[in-house]
Amino acid sequence: MHSKTSVSHIKGVIPAMFSTFDKNEQLDLNRARVLVDYLIREGVHGLYITGSTGEGFLMSDEERKTFAQAVVSHVNKRVPVIVHVGAIGTLRSIDLASHAQQIGADAISSVPPFYYHFSGDEIYRYYSDISSAVDLPMIVYNIALAGLMDNSLVLRLASIDGVCGLKFTGTQHHDMAALKQELGPDFMIYSGCDEMATQGLLAGADGIIGSFYNIIPDTFGEIYQLCVNGEYQEAFEIQKIATSFILKAVKYGHFGIMKQLMMDTGIDVGYVRRPFVHPDSQMMAEMWSFLDGLQQNHVDTHMGFISRRGK
Repeated sequence: MHSKTSVSHIKGVIPAMFSTFDKNEQLDLNRARVLVDYLIREGVHGLYITGSTGEGFLMSDEERKTFAQAVVSHVNKRVPVIVHVGAIGTLRSIDLASHAQQIGADAISSVPPFYYHFSGDEIYRYYSDISSAVDLPMIVYNIALAGLMDNSLVLRLASIDGVCGLKFTGTQHHDMAALKQELGPDFMIYSGCDEMATQGLLAGADGIIGSFYNIIPDTFGEIYQLCVNGEYQEAFEIQKIATSFILKAVKYGHFGIMKQLMMDTGIDVGYVRRPFVHPDSQMMAEMWSFLDGLQQNHVDTHMGFISRRGK
């Protein structure tokens, strides 16, 4: 049985892994296994699945379970797997959390319930009810898309038995630093803004969870190790190059762009699910023109995927 008391072993670079769909938008588990092997081969420290980047809210609960089971089974304990179980309804989230426990996931995570402007007390009960229903540690997911929770509410949630960590996807790193200081070294905090990963680590984050770690895990592995060594200036120089890529991709709707970039460089992760739009050839030509220019301006871009194009 997993311990509810800690996720202290889950640190480092943790891709918010893509869910893999074929051209008809159906789950493609073979593509998922290819992506898992690629990410582990690239040295990531864990996987975060069926979250925002994983298009979890565009999947049925049965699809989320099927995907989670395939990933956890194929990972086979090589790295920790965090399963996102967030849904608006508590019962749905408990069902997904129970399934995550049954298949051997290492932890669960959830955004707060959204859309209805739930009160702090209702959000507290949401996390409390899920945590009391399973024996897996919970990582609260604080993100503006679901309504960013203030530090006072996060501190309340941290008092729940089983809540052991926080994914903080916000730019207010002073808030994250204050939470880390208050909650101490055993409560894990993960920075969720890819374009500010170095700043998040400097603010005290124990790890980084994000979308772009699917495509440039090597880059962020280097950044993470430099930060662990206290070489923040060196890390930030690499971060600036990565951030220019990230900001460019986000302008085009980055999920589809990233999936196509990975396909162009030999890792077939499939397509996005509607209403997301897969990029057309003109978009990709513009993206690759930008990346070629980036590589010319920075001889060592620290982004190995660029050199794999067409191979």
